[in-house]
Amino acid sequence: MAASHSSPPQTLESDLEVSPGDWPAQELYHLMTALVVPRPIGWISTISAKGVSNVAPYSYFNMMGNDPPYVAFASTGVKDSLRNLREVPQFVANIVTMHVLEEMNFTATDFPPDESEFGWAQLTAVPSAKVKPFRVKEARAHIECEVKQIITDHNTNIILGRIVHTHVSPGVWKNGRIDPRLLDPVCRLSGSGYAQLGELINVQRQSWTDIKNTQGKSAMAKAVKR
Repeated sequence: MAASHSSPPQTLESDLEVSPGDWPAQELYHLMTALVVPRPIGWISTISAKGVSNVAPYSYFNMMGNDPPYVAFASTGVKDSLRNLREVPQFVANIVTMHVLEEMNFTATDFPPDESEFGWAQLTAVPSAKVKPFRVKEARAHIECEVKQIITDHNTNIILGRIVHTHVSPGVWKNGRIDPRLLDPVCRLSGSGYAQLGELINVQRQSWTDIKNTQGKSAMAKAVKR
């Protein structure tokens, strides 16, 4: 199918149809990062073979499985994080919360490889439990990982990390689990946009035995506000 518009229109009078290659890469990037929202941010800390610590935010980040548990993040181009991972294939995904939003944003600066973002952002590097890269002490949760695979397709590099250890601060724990309001995660939008959690809603997962003798949609679980 041909693109419906040769470039992003100022107003949209009809359905938009676009494929990779139809628009410049930057314009497609703006479209996709506005569609896939909100995104969690993995504040990825790595270490070079020379011992230089790096920490940088990646919003191409999420959990990829649970048995065994994996997370993944992606780097567009070869950045310090990827160089370090090819030397020392371990990382920490420090969870970004609202109280460190400005520090996180500052570490996205294109520092030279021999400069540590920890020092520049006045972050505290503390030892991890099972991997060489340091945790960001100011973060409220940390996921330590070993790299299992790096997938490279042109300028996209996807890093698959197997989780080997997790740390959670007591202040975000309530009633036997992490309370999302206490965690207060940063939600990544497009451009320079971020958001906080809004109204929280619970919808119970259903099974076939719950609905097989019903009229389908009428049996759908109702959303319950928290």
